[in-house]
Amino acid sequence: MPKINRKGKAAVITDSEYSKIRRQIKTDKYKLLWDLAWYTGERWGALIQLKVSDVYQKNGRPKEMLIFRGIIRKHRPDGSADNVEIPVHEVLRESLSRFEPGESEWLFPSRCGTKPITWRNAYDILQRATEGAGLGSKGISTHTPRRSLVNRLRKKGTKTEVIRKITGHRDNKGLDPYIDVEIDEVKGAIATL
Repeated sequence: MPKINRKGKAAVITDSEYSKIRRQIKTDKYKLLWDLAWYTGERWGALIQLKVSDVYQKNGRPKEMLIFRGIIRKHRPDGSADNVEIPVHEVLRESLSRFEPGESEWLFPSRCGTKPITWRNAYDILQRATEGAGLGSKGISTHTPRRSLVNRLRKKGTKTEVIRKITGHRDNKGLDPYIDVEIDEVKGAIATL
């Protein structure tokens, strides 16, 4: 999906648009992938590499905190990557509770079950769901939930230090490109003068 008129950035979407896309996803497995992306803001490359043990306790209940191990996260130019811990949102917990992982160690196994699905496979599912929701021209990509999470948190007044802790950014230089400032916010700031 091209990032149409977004200067290389994925679109930021609303809760309503998230729900429209979710309704177009046919399987519980991919609905869960979409929910995980929406409520954690993690990159899809890491999400598709989650193991069942990363998300569920031995008794089958969802964990309270999701730990995205550095090994599955995007690495910096120096080859390092930090673990990121994200508390499980109540809505995500419900989604995880309804989902029944199969026999594979992978949360999102490929058909053979011995490895995770590919990023391309997940992307194709999202593309079809976005088209089905009538949002194909908006510039939605697998990075949309991540940018949307950053902007939702910022608009709710979350400090950038907390947002960086969630996204794994070390500084604002990495986080700033995710932030969209709307014209109404600019107008509101000027009005305070």
